Order: sequence, then structure tokens, then C-alpha cells
Amino acid sequence: SRSTRVYKDVSLSFTRHPITGDIAKLTDADAVKRSVRNLINTDFYERPFHPEIGSDIRKTLFEPVDVSTAENSAIYVEDCIVNFEPRVELISVRVDANIDRNAYNIVIQFYLVNSPDGLIEMDIELERLR
Repeated sequence: SRSTRVYKDVSLSFTRHPITGDIAKLTDADAVKRSVRNLINTDFYERPFHPEIGSDIRKTLFEPVDVSTAENSAIYVEDCIVNFEPRVELISVRVDANIDRNAYNIVIQFYLVNSPDGLIEMDIELERLR
């Protein structure tokens, strides 16, 4: 038999659970997806007492949108996930440049470690805010 572990996290929307009235929580794949999204959007030196956690993805948003910048972004995302998210077995990271919108579409495929869930795919769109 395979042992599984339940991953839990607080929902950042801070909605209330309809029955208990507590803050709603995310479990399993949803919790890990939220963690991956937060890691990617975190800059280095942004977290108190953990300056090493983060990625350089935001600095690519102010570079010209092209294929080489998309490849660099994919490397930043991959390094961030491999180094700071132990619950994920990363399969692939694909970053597509959306030149018309000055944005990047990131597709991440991974498995949860020690979980019977299948392949999880998440899409993130990054664009520069003015």
C-alpha cells in the first residue's frame, strides 16, 4: 500500500467556510498550486528572514518580449520550483511569449510527491503592471 499525505494551506482570499465560519483552507493539489504560484511571484529578499527564497521572473517582465527572454524565464521558474518546493516532482516548464499583450504564458506540469493524484498542469499568465 502507498501512504499518502494531505497538504493543507490557508486560502489567501480569506473567505469563510460556510459551516464552521473559519477561514477556508486549500488542500492537496490546490494548496501546492498556490504555493508554486506564490514562489514564482516572490522576489529575492522579499520574505523576512529568508532572502534566498524567490525567483528572478519579475525582472524579465521589463525586457523585450521574445523567445530568448521566455527561455530565461523558464529557467528561473524551474530553478525556483526545484529549489524551494519539495512537495513537487517537476516534469516540465514551458514559457510562451505573447508579444501582442506583452505577457508570458507559463505552463507547469508536475506530480505531487507521495500522492496518488495524476499529472497536474497549471497555467500562469505574467504581465507587467504599469
